[in-house]
Amino acid sequence: MKVHLMYEARDFDITAPQPLNARDLTADLELDTLIQAMAGEDEFLQTVARSALLSAVKSDIETIAHRQAILRDSLENTDVVRQLYQLSIDALELKKKGYWGVGLHYPLAILHGSMEVIDVLVPKLKELRQIANEVAPQFAAPGWKTLFATLDKELSDDYIEEVQAHLKTLKFRHGIFVSAHLGQGNRGNDYILRTPLDDGHNWFTRIIAKKPDSYSYTLPARDENGARALSELADRGINLVANALAQSAEHIASFFTLLRAELAFYVCCINLQESLGKLDEPIAFPGVVKSSQRQQCFDGLYDVCLALKMGKKIVDNTIDAQDSRLVIITGANQGGKSSFLRSIGVAQIMMQSGMFVGAKTFSANLSEGLFTHYKREEDISMESGKFDEELKRMNAIIDQLSPDALVLFNESFSSTNEREGSEVAQMITDALLESGMKVFFVTHQYAFAHELYSRPVEHALYLRAERLPDGTRTFKLKIGEPLQTSYGADLYREVFQLETPGVTTSPDRQATTLRIRPESAGGD
Repeated sequence: MKVHLMYEARDFDITAPQPLNARDLTADLELDTLIQAMAGEDEFLQTVARSALLSAVKSDIETIAHRQAILRDSLENTDVVRQLYQLSIDALELKKKGYWGVGLHYPLAILHGSMEVIDVLVPKLKELRQIANEVAPQFAAPGWKTLFATLDKELSDDYIEEVQAHLKTLKFRHGIFVSAHLGQGNRGNDYILRTPLDDGHNWFTRIIAKKPDSYSYTLPARDENGARALSELADRGINLVANALAQSAEHIASFFTLLRAELAFYVCCINLQESLGKLDEPIAFPGVVKSSQRQQCFDGLYDVCLALKMGKKIVDNTIDAQDSRLVIITGANQGGKSSFLRSIGVAQIMMQSGMFVGAKTFSANLSEGLFTHYKREEDISMESGKFDEELKRMNAIIDQLSPDALVLFNESFSSTNEREGSEVAQMITDALLESGMKVFFVTHQYAFAHELYSRPVEHALYLRAERLPDGTRTFKLKIGEPLQTSYGADLYREVFQLETPGVTTSPDRQATTLRIRPESAGGD
């Protein structure tokens, strides 16, 4: 039996290798905050959530549509999904307690261990089928329907009864019946386990009936060698049956293992939806177009990780970027640029995971890879300068890039002077665009942004963090030409409280001039 709730035609592997840039994606997009909301303190749910998110950097439209349909049903039937998930956990816990025989080298031990596993898991299979039959009408997604139909077909009452009958026979209450032939040197060959004959007589008739002619040998009580030889004969007879039963036990256990892993993803999504619902934040199932197209349109997009971290509703943005291949984001310091960039990356990775996104509406093209290049703070472990470190990280990204990838830059190449940083940023951006990449770039480097704006670059969009005349940040991004200032003076006034005596501002230059008047001096 197959689960196939994550993929239409293959299993979900939570141990699959993560992308080479997994650490940067996790740090730059603050995915740990997202994973925490999805999984809480449950380590298994955390593993599943992390694997699903990071493996989505290379996804396909069919898989996204498959998961979206299943997730829609899951959000409508949260109690059922959690009940099925808990059932899979209970089944695996029972398997751990009873699977003492597997791992040993003796067929009889393997047989008994496998029987214990099947004996405890068959009732769970029966319970699973019963739940599936009861709730099937509530689910419309093809993935759910296929799973429920498989359970109903493969776990029929006749099948369950047959399994239980075989388990009863394999308990060997009347001994082990084995046939063999004498081979060369009177050695036994062709050992075959036989089903005990049922003559239809009751127990009393069997006692008084004449026994068929046979040869028998009663093993003396203290004959250890004889007991060992007899045990070896029994092992030869049941070897094939023990191996087959062990495979059956593993098959059933692996089904519950896959069921748990794939249901865990939808449990994580349910948890996240409930957390965002408490903050009164909207969610939307995104529209997805193929990677060769360019689309980026959304209404009410917000930074999910920031909302979860702050525990309240935050400012959102509405942009219609249409077929833009380059988005340059400039404007006031602390105006919401980095949060907006993160909202783009998180929404992309959630979309490609088959999840909902944090927005009222959202549509974008699939990306053949997601990469981030963010400004790093000072690190005492660095072996070279910050600018050199930025270039090394960029080189590592280039080695992994493929056409139709999405690259997010946040104040990159700002660790050197304006001229050099702008030139490097311009050359890299041009190269990425020529190679078919899609680029979002948050920058304070006016020379870089203005040069691109003045060309102009085809299919480019220029956004600017909004600042009101009094210096207030709305955290909204509007379409606008890059400005030469990032309004750092606003922050300076806020930090140093320039209303105090001895400090004045030159508003025409939007810069701050400090005039220090020592008490002992008469001049500035």
